[in-house]
Amino acid sequence: MASSLSRFLPYLPTQIAGLCLVLFVPELTAQAQAGSMDHSMPPGMKMNESDHSMAKVDMGLLDSISSSREGSGTSWMPDESPMFGIHAQSDDWKLMFHGNFFLESISDGSKRGDDQVGSINWVMAMAKTKLGAGNLNLRLMMSAENWTVGKCGYPDLGQTGESCNGKALHDQQHPHDLFMEVAASYQIALNHDVGIEIYGGPAGEPALGPVAFPHRLSAFPGPQGPISHHWLDATHISFGVATLGLFTKQWKTEISVFNGREPDDNRTDFDLKPMDSYSGRVSFLPTRNWALQISAGHLKEAETDESGKIIDVTRYTGSAMYHKNLDTGGNWATTVAYGENREANTISPAAIFETSLNLDNHNIVSGRLESVEKTGRDLSIPVAGLTEKGYRIAKYSVGYMYQINQIGNWTPGLGFSVTSTTIPSDLVPTYGERNPLGYVIFASLRPAAMKMDGMDGMKGM
Repeated sequence: MASSLSRFLPYLPTQIAGLCLVLFVPELTAQAQAGSMDHSMPPGMKMNESDHSMAKVDMGLLDSISSSREGSGTSWMPDESPMFGIHAQSDDWKLMFHGNFFLESISDGSKRGDDQVGSINWVMAMAKTKLGAGNLNLRLMMSAENWTVGKCGYPDLGQTGESCNGKALHDQQHPHDLFMEVAASYQIALNHDVGIEIYGGPAGEPALGPVAFPHRLSAFPGPQGPISHHWLDATHISFGVATLGLFTKQWKTEISVFNGREPDDNRTDFDLKPMDSYSGRVSFLPTRNWALQISAGHLKEAETDESGKIIDVTRYTGSAMYHKNLDTGGNWATTVAYGENREANTISPAAIFETSLNLDNHNIVSGRLESVEKTGRDLSIPVAGLTEKGYRIAKYSVGYMYQINQIGNWTPGLGFSVTSTTIPSDLVPTYGERNPLGYVIFASLRPAAMKMDGMDGMKGM
């Protein structure tokens, strides 16, 4: 305990800075606005200039933005997004519980692949209330993967990133930390068209990349993470983050400072370090069906080169998400994204196309196509001369899930996916074959889609 406190205390001031902004700046802003508020009618009401005998509701900026667009961290999804969760009311607080649980059997193929039976999972709790003139949102997200898939994670051929037992992980997806998000956000309208969002906490997500894959509707049907994860959304667990955003009904511009170092393989603690990385993102929702974003960030001490030196990474991303609700009760969700990592003298790109078609709220088909350039060092290739050479890894998957009838507030499902990975010819001696095949068989459980009245109840607070 003493050693954990000694590691924690030097970084405590920077870690709680974001939460201090969230808790105290809104009160000062509300007090400043109070003197100029017209108390002759309730807030949010204004007189119709053509008929002074009637009061007309002014929805305002915050009330016009649906909770359905909330993605991971402060990212945006299309407004036409179903919400999966269990909601409740406690005094002035609106509460929602969200999650996704898989029990899966993975067989990855090739000499480097592995087999595993485990559980990929996460849970999230949110609490919203009015505070001053704005809305306060508290978020807690957790995962038990450290125990259910093991300290070093689960098989995922072609995957790279983070380390375990002092060695870089390859062909394996690291488990998520016990605390994936411990953060708060505050939104306040400056006027009818423009608002400010403040977000921060000891664990959270900076303004960098698209909606993280555990939250993407296009990735929901299957358990495995994409091999482009560390080119797009790996910073969705950053131990120390503060974000300031300016938004309208369609646009949001954000800047973040955060700890860009990768978490260590002790998945139950907070890996707090200086918040000396930075990023910026611009998001745009042109219609209810589309969400677009471009972002860039500089990650301090994010990777280790072949000599063991810790180096910085500069990351660029762009993405488009399309969601469409169907008359059958299902939905169609597609994400297209591009990411680029620049480190030392290398530039490596990644691209992903991901889609999920829920035909009737029972039958769901999905697909994912990825292409990522990874070095021999990324893949831990034990062959001299191949360490710094770049290799294009392509991975394709198709899947099907059947959702069983809803049980209470929960929706169980059964499904499978089949994957094919294209291995470059130089790496065939290491992997054993050019196109290894793998599969995943799984059972799933998640909260049912919230009804419109529940969604409206979470809207705008």
